[in-house]
Amino acid sequence: MEIPQQYLRALVEISQQINSIKEPDELLDSILDIALQQLSAERGFILLKEKDNGGEYLPRAMRNIHSRQVSNVKDISHSTVQKVLQTAKPILTFDALSDERFDDSRSVIIQQIRSIACVPLLLRGEMLGVIYIDSRGQKARFSRQSLDFLQAFANQAAIALENARLMATLQQENALLKEEFHRIYAFKEIVGKSKSMERVFQLMGKVLNNNTTVLISGETGTGKEMVARAIHYNGARSKKPFVALNCGAIPENLIESELFGHKKGAFTGAVADKKGMIESAHGGTLFLDEVGELPLNLQVKLLRFLQERQFTPVGDIHPRNVDVRIIAATNRDLQESIREGRFREDLYYRLHVINIHIPPLRERKKDIPLLVQHFLKKYARNLEKSVQSFSAKALEILQSYDWPGNVRELENTIERAVVLSSEKEITENDLMLPDSAKEQSGIRAGMSLQEVSQILLQKTLDATEGNRTKTAEMLGVSLRWVHYKMKEWGLR
Repeated sequence: MEIPQQYLRALVEISQQINSIKEPDELLDSILDIALQQLSAERGFILLKEKDNGGEYLPRAMRNIHSRQVSNVKDISHSTVQKVLQTAKPILTFDALSDERFDDSRSVIIQQIRSIACVPLLLRGEMLGVIYIDSRGQKARFSRQSLDFLQAFANQAAIALENARLMATLQQENALLKEEFHRIYAFKEIVGKSKSMERVFQLMGKVLNNNTTVLISGETGTGKEMVARAIHYNGARSKKPFVALNCGAIPENLIESELFGHKKGAFTGAVADKKGMIESAHGGTLFLDEVGELPLNLQVKLLRFLQERQFTPVGDIHPRNVDVRIIAATNRDLQESIREGRFREDLYYRLHVINIHIPPLRERKKDIPLLVQHFLKKYARNLEKSVQSFSAKALEILQSYDWPGNVRELENTIERAVVLSSEKEITENDLMLPDSAKEQSGIRAGMSLQEVSQILLQKTLDATEGNRTKTAEMLGVSLRWVHYKMKEWGLR
């Protein structure tokens, strides 16, 4: 196939033009207009296979063919288009009126059509449709070379069309996902009526529509990310990205690149420019989970970004501006980390503009029945099980257990119970909790005050993951007492 130089140049320009169009209908119009222009033809149409319509080929773009003349399109398809669809080979005629292949075509005779070109739209061997053009005049540039050009153009058009369709599908799916995110992370999905949760809801409502930096604190499993997402998807930035980075899950040598991005060649393995999460969140929210795990050198760079709202990718020398809201979360006592030299005090005050503390489940046991019913309905529906309730003993165990894993552990327990249950009522055997959950507190009659105090201190330390300050607050004693008794009794 030899294509003249003017056609080759046209193909390059056309390729750039059609690949910049992402909307399928606009792309189809452009493809047809280019084909008509390049061959000086007068009329044309594109037929496409409609997968949602039984695989029928339907007109999707037409030029100089009125909607009342669609029957002519179908008439032409019997004589020309049908052959192209069946053989996947292009058809060209310079004089349709004397070409025996078109003797049965009423439209060729009635419309006095002289020149016809029809080429298949093929992608990886699959027939997507056809491009048809014709002309009644003498000026049309129909030749074997023009047919080769039209076929090469059709191959490019098929790729561009498939890309546009995939892009449209992705945009539709993205819109649906955003709607689902908005539904999932609405306040109604954060269950709780205790006074401590009421304070959480009040603070969330106050920070929705401003850019104030928020620090969410709470133990593992309390739902910090869910609160962050609820703030984002119910606030002024809901239509922009929500980007989450777990600062404790990325190796120290990679986290700077993940956060700020890098330039090609900035380090071994940087084979291309990479956009960092800060830049990806432009206009929206960047959620820094477990911010207390950030290495000290990264804390300095994060502080600079919070102060100046500028960042520089690794290996670059030009700072960039972004509009990003920062919501951070931690399960650590950051003030204790400051005292231990593991967290910068100036960064702490930059993050700690508004603090939303999510209480552990053991401190809001009034919410456990609500959460239990919420998760029961959710998983009974998702797993298509007929489970409807809990036995009295199962409920007693659920409410007496301390839930070291908090809401996450409770949710996993209810999901597991729904899966295992073969009856309409969940029993204590379906819960599969540790034996300690069924043993009350482990304190027995006749124990000494020291023994009771030792058990209580150890259980509280376990529940707070060794946080001595939190343990002292929960027990109503001084931090000094906790240190002293831990050493005296040899507690971990």
